[in-house]
Amino acid sequence: MKKNILLLGFLLSTAFSFAQKDTTSVDTFKFTTVKENKITSVKNQANSGTCWSFSGIGFFESELLRMGKPELDLSEMFVVHHSYSDKADKYVRMNGTINFGSGGSFYDVQYVLKNYGIVPEKEMTGLNYGEEKHNHGELDGLTSAYMKVIVTNPNKKLSTAWKNGFDGILDAYLGKCPTDFIVDGKHYSPITYEKSLGLNMDNYISLTSFTHHPFYQQFAIEIPDNWRWSESYNLPLDEFMRVFDYAIEKGYCIAWASDVSEKGFTRNGIAVLPETKLANLPGTDQAKWLHIPQKEMETKIYKINGPQPEVKVTPESRQKGFDDYQTTDDHGMVIFGTAKDQNGTKYYLVKNSWGTDNKYKGIWYASETFVKAKTIDILVNKEAIPKDILKKLGLN
Repeated sequence: MKKNILLLGFLLSTAFSFAQKDTTSVDTFKFTTVKENKITSVKNQANSGTCWSFSGIGFFESELLRMGKPELDLSEMFVVHHSYSDKADKYVRMNGTINFGSGGSFYDVQYVLKNYGIVPEKEMTGLNYGEEKHNHGELDGLTSAYMKVIVTNPNKKLSTAWKNGFDGILDAYLGKCPTDFIVDGKHYSPITYEKSLGLNMDNYISLTSFTHHPFYQQFAIEIPDNWRWSESYNLPLDEFMRVFDYAIEKGYCIAWASDVSEKGFTRNGIAVLPETKLANLPGTDQAKWLHIPQKEMETKIYKINGPQPEVKVTPESRQKGFDDYQTTDDHGMVIFGTAKDQNGTKYYLVKNSWGTDNKYKGIWYASETFVKAKTIDILVNKEAIPKDILKKLGLN
């Protein structure tokens, strides 16, 4: 008994010493930018699940900058309104058997621009419900509940009013989609405004890399948010990663869909995959002894404050992560450059849509390892793909 008490005392004192350790003693990241392409300002999706629209619009805004156009601020909620309306149609046709959440894909943005056009942000902010920032809890709850009622078919026949009712909810919260507006003294519709930008949606393709489908062919990635069942070209992992570097070097940005549920994707601008599992790092056991909540221990004891060994990524490990639900379709962002840390390790510069209240003002540094392991798919300009890869895809 006495030995146990002594042991407990030793553990507590050890844990306390860990807890008091100054985290400034840990090496901090020191990044040097290697290549940086033009992007528009960082936006804030706030309390909404519309990262796919923010990142997709941000990507096309970057494309306009690359083309020599002035910086534009396009409406994410115009895209959201049309996508939600289309999703309601498909949900009904599928008898409620597809996902009806707030998520989406880059193809949704591509589809809306091609078929419905686009408007400037000032023409449709989507803030018609007394908020200064997006807060879609009520909207998402209402649209989901509404559609569940519709697919139960309580009247034994769909009424002619259900779609007007659904679109009415969208109008009330996001505002009606403009049909006519003026920019620089010229009248536009959403379609004519999109055409005036000089973008060609047929020039953009989706790429991915998984082993459960043949390479150099297209398939619809099996994720709930791919409700339009859009297809991506499948590349071997080494060629997939070549596209990232080729595109950035040639001045192109990349729309990037990734898993961000990993602890290595911090809320302070870092995305890494440590070789050591975070659960095994200092902080976990000590939390039990000191009765300190795990979240607090992770904040005080262990932060990803510096470079460290990362896991080895292979096509097999990447596929296993996807099959085991360890790599999920969480978030859309824009990759716009590369950097190196003090050890020479490569990172990708990432524009997020969580505002600027973080260490790097809305920018993330994602290690090459993280991107290699956790990317779901990317959207790129065809000209941003090496010619030999385009030839294998039959797109040259």
